[in-house]
Amino acid sequence: MKLGFIGGGNMAQALIIGLKSQQFAMQDITVIELDANKRLTLSQELGINATDDLARIQACDVIVLAIKPQQLPTLAKALAPLLNTQLIISIAAGIRITDLSRWLGDYKTIVRAMPNTPAQIQAGITGLYAMPSVTPTQIALADQVLSAAGNTVWLDTEQQLDAVTAISGSGPAYVFYMIEALQAAAIDLGLGEAQAKQLSIATFKGASLLADASTTPINTLREQVTSKGGTTEQGLLSLHESEVKQAIILAAQKACQRAKSLGDELGKDK
Repeated sequence: MKLGFIGGGNMAQALIIGLKSQQFAMQDITVIELDANKRLTLSQELGINATDDLARIQACDVIVLAIKPQQLPTLAKALAPLLNTQLIISIAAGIRITDLSRWLGDYKTIVRAMPNTPAQIQAGITGLYAMPSVTPTQIALADQVLSAAGNTVWLDTEQQLDAVTAISGSGPAYVFYMIEALQAAAIDLGLGEAQAKQLSIATFKGASLLADASTTPINTLREQVTSKGGTTEQGLLSLHESEVKQAIILAAQKACQRAKSLGDELGKDK
């Protein structure tokens, strides 16, 4: 497989680093990047082909669109004449497949993906949706590329990507927010800043790993920590009284609504 990236930013680099760790041939990767300094860095550090010549993408079997959503309409019009049977994977947030297909001249071989920032350490998760005309072989290729950055979840409808955006796309920010809160509480309770950070991060990491490794339902795991009349019970009662669970659900709903409205805004005729 000859793999091309249009855009050499953080997410593209995360995918390339993940592919490198899986022994993917770096000489088979081409990155189209306008920034000369970034091209040099990509070539020197990752050993891939980096160029500003869009025509070089024509030799690739799979093309990953890894640029800002606002740049995609213009790029798509330049890319359209270079396409034949290549698989297009778009990781541009908010751009719907119907709009991208239209900008590419009614192109039908497109997969849309929503990765998240833990992909930078190959610990991400990506939601994917394929157009009906994408073949099983091409779906396997898309999965190979995105699984280089972590787990993948294939969706039945493109609309579900708005929910993926709200949960796993925006979710890392919610987790960081909670870690910040635990750190602040730890410092208020007399712990040092370094201790507060270490305890807070390790708690989230350990609990997440346990939840992932266990077949026990999440609510049961929570109950197992919560002794009757104990310290955890008091803390959870406070969270319940402050309606923290409802606030998190509302945050995800708001993020999902924004994902839908962004799709409307970005998909207007260009």
